[in-house]
Amino acid sequence: MKKVPLHKPYWGFKEIFQVIKTILLKKGGGGGPFGELVEKKICELLNIKFAFLCNSGTSALEMSLMALNLSDGFEAILPAFTFVSTANAVVRERGIPVFVDIEETTYNIDTKLIEKKITKKTKVIIPVHYAGVGCKMDEILAISKKYNLFVIEDAAHAFGSKYKTKYLGTFGDLGCYSFHITKNLTCGEGGCCVTDNEELAEIIETIRDKGTDRQKFLRKEVSEYKWVSKGSNFLMSDILAGILYQQINRLNKINKLRRKKAIYLWEKLKNEIREEIILPELNEFKESNWHIFAIRVKNEEYRNKLIEYLNKKGIQASFHYLPLHLSPFVQKNYNYKPGDFPITELVAKTLIRIPLYPQISYREINYIVKSIKEGIYKIKHDK
Repeated sequence: MKKVPLHKPYWGFKEIFQVIKTILLKKGGGGGPFGELVEKKICELLNIKFAFLCNSGTSALEMSLMALNLSDGFEAILPAFTFVSTANAVVRERGIPVFVDIEETTYNIDTKLIEKKITKKTKVIIPVHYAGVGCKMDEILAISKKYNLFVIEDAAHAFGSKYKTKYLGTFGDLGCYSFHITKNLTCGEGGCCVTDNEELAEIIETIRDKGTDRQKFLRKEVSEYKWVSKGSNFLMSDILAGILYQQINRLNKINKLRRKKAIYLWEKLKNEIREEIILPELNEFKESNWHIFAIRVKNEEYRNKLIEYLNKKGIQASFHYLPLHLSPFVQKNYNYKPGDFPITELVAKTLIRIPLYPQISYREINYIVKSIKEGIYKIKHDK
Protein backbone atom coordinates (compact mmCIF):
# COMPACT_ATOMS: atom_id res chain seq x y z
CA MET A 1 0.00 0.00 0.00
CA LYS A 2 1.37 3.40 -0.99
CA LYS A 3 1.41 6.26 1.51
CA VAL A 4 -1.96 7.70 2.48
CA PRO A 5 -1.64 11.48 3.08
CA LEU A 6 -3.73 13.39 5.58
CA HIS A 7 -4.97 15.81 2.92
CA LYS A 8 -4.94 15.87 -0.87
CA PRO A 9 -6.27 18.79 -2.97
CA TYR A 10 -8.98 17.89 -5.46
CA TRP A 11 -7.25 19.50 -8.44
CA GLY A 12 -7.40 18.48 -12.07
CA PHE A 13 -6.77 19.70 -15.61
CA LYS A 14 -9.33 22.49 -15.27
CA GLU A 15 -7.27 24.15 -12.55
CA ILE A 16 -4.09 23.75 -14.61
CA PHE A 17 -5.71 25.22 -17.72
CA GLN A 18 -7.12 28.06 -15.63
CA VAL A 19 -3.62 29.01 -14.44
CA ILE A 20 -2.35 29.00 -18.03
CA LYS A 21 -5.33 31.07 -19.16
CA THR A 22 -4.79 33.63 -16.42
CA ILE A 23 -1.09 33.95 -17.25
CA LEU A 24 -1.80 34.32 -20.98
CA LEU A 25 -4.33 37.05 -20.22
CA LYS A 26 -1.61 38.78 -18.16
CA LYS A 27 -4.02 39.17 -15.27
CA GLY A 28 -2.01 37.71 -12.42
CA GLY A 29 -2.21 40.62 -9.99
CA GLY A 30 -4.66 41.09 -7.16
CA GLY A 31 -8.18 42.34 -7.71
CA GLY A 32 -8.42 40.93 -11.24
CA PRO A 33 -11.36 39.62 -13.29
CA PHE A 34 -11.28 36.06 -11.94
CA GLY A 35 -11.23 37.37 -8.40
CA GLU A 36 -14.35 39.40 -9.15
CA LEU A 37 -16.03 36.32 -10.62
CA VAL A 38 -15.22 34.25 -7.54
CA GLU A 39 -16.48 36.94 -5.18
CA LYS A 40 -19.74 37.10 -7.14
CA LYS A 41 -20.07 33.30 -7.00
CA ILE A 42 -19.45 33.28 -3.24
CA CYS A 43 -22.11 35.94 -2.68
CA GLU A 44 -24.63 34.00 -4.76
CA LEU A 45 -23.81 30.67 -3.13
CA LEU A 46 -23.87 31.90 0.46
CA ASN A 47 -26.69 34.42 -0.07
CA ILE A 48 -24.48 37.17 1.30
CA LYS A 49 -24.07 40.74 0.03
CA PHE A 50 -20.29 41.24 0.09
CA ALA A 51 -17.27 38.94 -0.31
CA PHE A 52 -13.61 39.98 -0.31
CA LEU A 53 -10.95 37.51 -1.43
CA CYS A 54 -7.60 37.83 0.31
CA ASN A 55 -4.29 36.01 0.54
CA SER A 56 -5.12 33.76 3.54
CA GLY A 57 -7.68 32.91 6.19
CA THR A 58 -5.37 34.64 8.65
CA SER A 59 -5.63 37.84 6.61
CA ALA A 60 -9.42 37.53 6.57
CA LEU A 61 -9.44 37.49 10.38
CA GLU A 62 -7.02 40.41 10.56
CA MET A 63 -9.05 42.49 8.09
CA SER A 64 -12.22 41.79 10.05
CA LEU A 65 -10.78 42.98 13.35
CA MET A 66 -9.13 45.98 11.72
CA ALA A 67 -12.49 46.98 10.26
CA LEU A 68 -14.09 47.12 13.71
CA ASN A 69 -11.53 49.76 14.80
CA LEU A 70 -11.61 48.72 18.44
CA SER A 71 -9.78 50.52 21.26
CA ASP A 72 -6.47 49.21 22.60
CA GLY A 73 -6.96 46.56 25.25
CA PHE A 74 -10.31 45.32 23.97
CA GLU A 75 -11.15 41.70 24.80
CA ALA A 76 -12.19 39.04 22.32
CA ILE A 77 -13.72 35.76 23.45
CA LEU A 78 -12.61 32.64 21.55
CA PRO A 79 -12.06 28.92 22.17
CA ALA A 80 -8.78 27.71 23.64
CA PHE A 81 -8.82 24.93 21.04
CA THR A 82 -8.15 26.68 17.72
CA PHE A 83 -5.36 27.60 15.34
CA VAL A 84 -3.01 30.37 16.45
CA SER A 85 -4.29 32.74 13.72
CA THR A 86 -7.59 33.22 15.56
CA ALA A 87 -5.81 34.63 18.61
CA ASN A 88 -2.99 36.31 16.70
CA ALA A 89 -5.45 38.50 14.80
CA VAL A 90 -6.68 39.82 18.15
CA VAL A 91 -3.16 40.44 19.45
CA ARG A 92 -2.10 42.26 16.26
CA GLU A 93 -4.96 44.72 16.82
CA ARG A 94 -3.70 45.29 20.38
CA GLY A 95 -6.52 43.26 21.87
CA ILE A 96 -6.55 40.58 24.54
CA PRO A 97 -7.66 37.03 23.67
CA VAL A 98 -9.96 35.62 26.35
CA PHE A 99 -10.16 31.85 26.11
CA VAL A 100 -13.16 29.61 26.77
CA ASP A 101 -13.31 25.83 27.04
CA ILE A 102 -14.92 23.65 24.35
CA GLU A 103 -17.63 21.02 24.12
CA GLU A 104 -16.44 17.44 24.36
CA THR A 105 -18.44 16.23 21.36
CA THR A 106 -18.12 19.02 18.75
CA TYR A 107 -14.81 20.58 19.96
CA ASN A 108 -16.49 23.96 19.44
CA ILE A 109 -16.70 26.78 21.99
CA ASP A 110 -18.96 25.89 24.94
CA THR A 111 -21.65 28.55 24.73
CA LYS A 112 -22.68 27.96 28.35
CA LEU A 113 -19.33 29.41 29.47
CA ILE A 114 -19.24 32.56 27.34
CA GLU A 115 -21.23 34.95 29.55
CA LYS A 116 -18.93 34.24 32.53
CA LYS A 117 -16.04 35.71 30.52
CA ILE A 118 -17.75 38.95 29.46
CA THR A 119 -16.43 42.19 30.99
CA LYS A 120 -16.74 45.88 30.17
CA LYS A 121 -13.76 45.43 27.83
CA THR A 122 -15.35 42.61 25.83
CA LYS A 123 -16.13 43.74 22.28
CA VAL A 124 -16.23 40.64 20.11
CA ILE A 125 -16.92 36.89 20.14
CA ILE A 126 -15.01 34.71 17.66
CA PRO A 127 -16.61 31.26 17.37
CA VAL A 128 -14.56 28.66 15.48
CA HIS A 129 -16.45 25.99 13.51
CA TYR A 130 -14.11 23.07 14.10
CA ALA A 131 -13.93 20.44 11.34
CA GLY A 132 -16.80 22.17 9.53
CA VAL A 133 -19.29 21.54 12.36
CA GLY A 134 -21.31 24.61 13.29
CA CYS A 135 -21.13 26.26 16.69
CA LYS A 136 -24.47 26.98 18.39
CA MET A 137 -24.88 30.23 16.50
CA ASP A 138 -28.39 31.01 17.74
CA GLU A 139 -27.10 31.01 21.33
CA ILE A 140 -24.00 33.03 20.42
CA LEU A 141 -26.05 35.64 18.56
CA ALA A 142 -28.42 35.94 21.52
CA ILE A 143 -25.46 36.62 23.83
CA SER A 144 -23.94 39.13 21.39
CA LYS A 145 -27.24 40.98 21.16
CA LYS A 146 -27.67 41.04 24.95
CA TYR A 147 -24.22 42.56 25.51
CA ASN A 148 -23.93 44.52 22.24
CA LEU A 149 -20.93 42.55 20.97
CA PHE A 150 -19.61 41.94 17.47
CA VAL A 151 -19.43 38.38 16.14
CA ILE A 152 -16.66 37.30 13.75
CA GLU A 153 -17.04 33.69 12.62
CA ASP A 154 -13.82 31.78 12.07
CA ALA A 155 -15.18 29.47 9.37
CA ALA A 156 -11.75 28.47 8.05
CA HIS A 157 -12.82 24.80 8.12
CA ALA A 158 -16.40 25.37 7.12
CA PHE A 159 -16.90 26.64 3.57
CA GLY A 160 -20.11 25.00 2.37
CA SER A 161 -21.17 23.81 5.85
CA LYS A 162 -24.49 24.84 7.36
CA TYR A 163 -26.03 25.33 10.78
CA LYS A 164 -29.81 24.90 10.77
CA THR A 165 -29.97 25.37 6.97
CA LYS A 166 -27.91 28.61 6.89
CA TYR A 167 -24.30 28.68 5.72
CA LEU A 168 -21.63 29.05 8.39
CA GLY A 169 -19.78 32.32 8.12
CA THR A 170 -22.97 34.26 7.33
CA PHE A 171 -24.48 34.50 10.84
CA GLY A 172 -22.22 37.11 12.43
CA ASP A 173 -21.16 40.61 11.51
CA LEU A 174 -18.27 39.10 9.57
CA GLY A 175 -17.26 35.62 8.44
CA CYS A 176 -13.80 34.36 7.54
CA TYR A 177 -12.83 31.41 5.29
CA SER A 178 -9.55 29.76 4.35
CA PHE A 179 -8.58 28.27 0.99
CA HIS A 180 -5.26 26.89 2.21
CA ILE A 181 -3.88 23.75 0.55
CA THR A 182 -5.36 21.61 3.37
CA LYS A 183 -8.92 22.91 2.97
CA ASN A 184 -11.84 21.36 1.07
CA LEU A 185 -11.70 24.17 -1.48
CA THR A 186 -8.18 25.33 -2.12
CA CYS A 187 -6.06 27.52 -4.32
CA GLY A 188 -2.88 26.81 -2.35
CA GLU A 189 -3.03 29.92 -0.19
CA GLY A 190 -6.06 32.15 0.11
CA GLY A 191 -8.96 33.36 2.17
CA CYS A 192 -12.16 35.37 2.10
CA CYS A 193 -14.07 37.74 4.33
CA VAL A 194 -17.86 38.07 3.94
CA THR A 195 -20.48 40.39 5.41
CA ASP A 196 -23.98 41.79 4.90
CA ASN A 197 -22.98 45.06 6.55
CA GLU A 198 -22.46 47.75 3.91
CA GLU A 199 -20.46 50.03 6.20
CA LEU A 200 -18.05 47.24 7.19
CA ALA A 201 -17.77 46.17 3.54
CA GLU A 202 -16.63 49.63 2.49
CA ILE A 203 -14.02 49.69 5.27
CA ILE A 204 -12.71 46.22 4.39
CA GLU A 205 -12.45 47.09 0.70
CA THR A 206 -10.15 49.97 1.70
CA ILE A 207 -8.15 47.99 4.25
CA ARG A 208 -7.55 45.15 1.77
CA ASP A 209 -6.03 47.50 -0.82
CA LYS A 210 -3.32 49.12 1.29
CA GLY A 211 -5.70 51.55 2.99
CA THR A 212 -6.47 53.33 -0.28
CA ASP A 213 -9.68 54.07 -2.17
CA ARG A 214 -8.21 52.45 -5.30
CA GLN A 215 -11.31 50.33 -5.92
CA LYS A 216 -13.47 53.47 -6.00
CA PHE A 217 -11.00 54.94 -8.49
CA LEU A 218 -11.25 51.83 -10.69
CA ARG A 219 -15.04 52.15 -10.61
CA LYS A 220 -14.63 55.83 -11.57
CA GLU A 221 -16.26 56.98 -8.35
CA VAL A 222 -13.27 59.24 -7.57
CA SER A 223 -10.86 61.01 -9.91
CA GLU A 224 -7.71 59.71 -8.15
CA TYR A 225 -7.02 57.23 -5.42
CA LYS A 226 -5.54 58.24 -2.08
CA TRP A 227 -4.36 56.77 1.23
CA VAL A 228 -7.45 57.11 3.41
CA SER A 229 -7.03 54.62 6.29
CA LYS A 230 -4.83 51.95 7.80
CA GLY A 231 -4.52 48.82 5.69
CA SER A 232 -2.19 46.37 4.00
CA ASN A 233 -1.85 44.37 0.81
CA PHE A 234 -4.29 41.56 1.51
CA LEU A 235 -5.26 40.99 -2.14
CA MET A 236 -5.37 37.52 -3.69
CA SER A 237 -3.43 36.96 -6.91
CA ASP A 238 -5.75 36.46 -9.86
CA ILE A 239 -3.83 33.29 -10.72
CA LEU A 240 -4.98 31.80 -7.42
CA ALA A 241 -8.45 33.24 -7.89
CA GLY A 242 -8.61 31.40 -11.22
CA ILE A 243 -7.88 28.10 -9.47
CA LEU A 244 -10.52 28.92 -6.88
CA TYR A 245 -13.03 29.70 -9.62
CA GLN A 246 -12.73 26.11 -10.85
CA GLN A 247 -12.77 24.76 -7.29
CA ILE A 248 -16.05 26.47 -6.44
CA ASN A 249 -17.60 24.88 -9.51
CA ARG A 250 -16.66 21.53 -7.93
CA LEU A 251 -17.94 22.37 -4.44
CA ASN A 252 -20.95 20.06 -4.44
CA LYS A 253 -18.94 17.17 -5.82
CA ILE A 254 -16.07 17.71 -3.38
CA ASN A 255 -18.29 17.84 -0.30
CA LYS A 256 -20.51 14.99 -1.51
CA LEU A 257 -17.48 12.72 -1.98
CA ARG A 258 -16.01 13.71 1.39
CA ARG A 259 -19.31 12.96 3.11
CA LYS A 260 -19.67 9.60 1.36
CA LYS A 261 -16.13 8.50 2.24
CA ALA A 262 -16.39 9.83 5.80
CA ILE A 263 -19.58 7.89 6.54
CA TYR A 264 -18.04 4.72 5.09
CA LEU A 265 -14.98 5.21 7.32
CA TRP A 266 -17.19 5.96 10.34
CA GLU A 267 -19.25 2.81 9.84
CA LYS A 268 -16.18 0.61 9.36
CA LEU A 269 -14.61 1.95 12.56
CA LYS A 270 -17.87 1.61 14.48
CA ASN A 271 -18.37 -1.98 13.42
CA GLU A 272 -14.80 -3.15 13.97
CA ILE A 273 -13.23 -1.21 16.85
CA ARG A 274 -15.91 0.99 18.40
CA GLU A 275 -15.07 0.01 21.99
CA GLU A 276 -11.46 1.23 21.71
CA ILE A 277 -12.04 4.71 20.24
CA ILE A 278 -14.36 7.69 20.48
CA LEU A 279 -15.90 8.45 17.09
CA PRO A 280 -17.25 11.84 16.00
CA GLU A 281 -20.97 12.29 16.66
CA LEU A 282 -22.52 11.57 13.28
CA ASN A 283 -25.54 13.75 14.01
CA GLU A 284 -23.31 16.79 14.51
CA PHE A 285 -21.97 16.36 10.98
CA LYS A 286 -25.31 16.19 9.16
CA GLU A 287 -24.82 19.63 7.58
CA SER A 288 -21.02 19.65 7.73
CA ASN A 289 -18.51 19.60 4.88
CA TRP A 290 -16.50 16.89 6.72
CA HIS A 291 -13.32 18.95 6.61
CA ILE A 292 -11.69 16.77 9.29
CA PHE A 293 -12.24 13.19 10.43
CA ALA A 294 -10.98 12.83 13.98
CA ILE A 295 -11.14 10.04 16.53
CA ARG A 296 -10.11 10.05 20.16
CA VAL A 297 -8.38 7.45 22.29
CA LYS A 298 -7.82 6.83 26.00
CA ASN A 299 -4.87 9.06 26.79
CA GLU A 300 -1.87 10.92 25.40
CA GLU A 301 0.51 7.96 25.54
CA TYR A 302 -2.00 5.76 23.71
CA ARG A 303 -2.48 8.50 21.09
CA ASN A 304 1.23 8.94 20.48
CA LYS A 305 1.81 5.20 20.08
CA LEU A 306 -1.09 4.79 17.68
CA ILE A 307 -0.01 7.77 15.55
CA GLU A 308 3.53 6.37 15.46
CA TYR A 309 2.24 2.97 14.36
CA LEU A 310 0.01 4.43 11.64
CA ASN A 311 2.83 6.62 10.35
CA LYS A 312 5.07 3.55 10.07
CA LYS A 313 2.32 1.93 7.99
CA GLY A 314 2.39 4.89 5.60
CA ILE A 315 -0.76 6.54 6.99
CA GLN A 316 -0.29 10.23 7.74
CA ALA A 317 -2.37 10.36 10.92
CA SER A 318 -1.69 13.31 13.21
CA PHE A 319 -2.67 15.12 16.38
CA HIS A 320 -4.09 18.62 16.04
CA TYR A 321 -4.08 21.90 17.97
CA LEU A 322 -2.14 22.32 21.17
CA PRO A 323 -4.16 24.31 23.75
CA LEU A 324 -3.47 27.98 23.11
CA HIS A 325 -3.66 28.89 26.79
CA LEU A 326 -0.64 26.62 27.44
CA SER A 327 1.46 27.99 24.58
CA PRO A 328 4.74 29.79 25.39
CA PHE A 329 3.42 33.13 24.11
CA VAL A 330 0.28 33.03 26.24
CA GLN A 331 2.14 31.75 29.31
CA LYS A 332 4.52 34.70 28.98
CA ASN A 333 1.90 37.39 28.41
CA TYR A 334 -1.36 36.28 30.06
CA ASN A 335 -2.54 34.62 33.25
CA TYR A 336 -3.47 31.04 32.32
CA LYS A 337 -2.35 27.74 33.80
CA PRO A 338 -2.77 23.98 33.21
CA GLY A 339 -6.21 22.81 34.24
CA ASP A 340 -8.01 26.02 33.33
CA PHE A 341 -9.77 24.36 30.39
CA PRO A 342 -9.98 20.63 31.09
CA ILE A 343 -11.96 19.63 27.98
CA THR A 344 -9.58 21.48 25.66
CA GLU A 345 -6.62 19.80 27.33
CA LEU A 346 -8.27 16.36 27.21
CA VAL A 347 -9.19 16.67 23.53
CA ALA A 348 -5.76 18.00 22.57
CA LYS A 349 -4.07 15.00 24.24
CA THR A 350 -6.34 12.32 22.82
CA LEU A 351 -7.42 13.43 19.33
CA ILE A 352 -6.09 11.78 16.16
CA ARG A 353 -6.83 13.11 12.69
CA ILE A 354 -7.41 10.38 10.11
CA PRO A 355 -6.80 10.90 6.34
CA LEU A 356 -9.89 12.05 4.46
CA TYR A 357 -10.18 13.61 1.01
CA PRO A 358 -12.52 13.21 -1.98
CA GLN A 359 -10.31 10.86 -3.99
CA ILE A 360 -9.37 8.52 -1.15
CA SER A 361 -10.26 4.99 -2.23
CA TYR A 362 -12.33 2.46 -0.31
CA ARG A 363 -9.28 0.21 -0.44
CA GLU A 364 -7.25 2.90 1.34
CA ILE A 365 -10.02 3.39 3.92
CA ASN A 366 -10.12 -0.35 4.59
CA TYR A 367 -6.34 -0.30 4.99
CA ILE A 368 -6.61 2.59 7.48
CA VAL A 369 -9.21 0.74 9.55
CA LYS A 370 -7.18 -2.47 9.45
CA SER A 371 -4.05 -0.59 10.54
CA ILE A 372 -5.85 1.18 13.41
CA LYS A 373 -7.13 -2.19 14.57
CA GLU A 374 -3.63 -3.71 14.36
CA GLY A 375 -2.11 -0.71 16.13
CA ILE A 376 -4.58 -0.93 19.00
CA TYR A 377 -3.94 -4.67 19.36
CA LYS A 378 -0.19 -4.08 19.42
CA ILE A 379 -0.44 -1.32 22.03
CA LYS A 380 -2.63 -3.43 24.29
CA HIS A 381 -0.44 -6.54 24.08
CA ASP A 382 2.95 -4.82 24.30
CA LYS A 383 2.23 -3.72 27.87
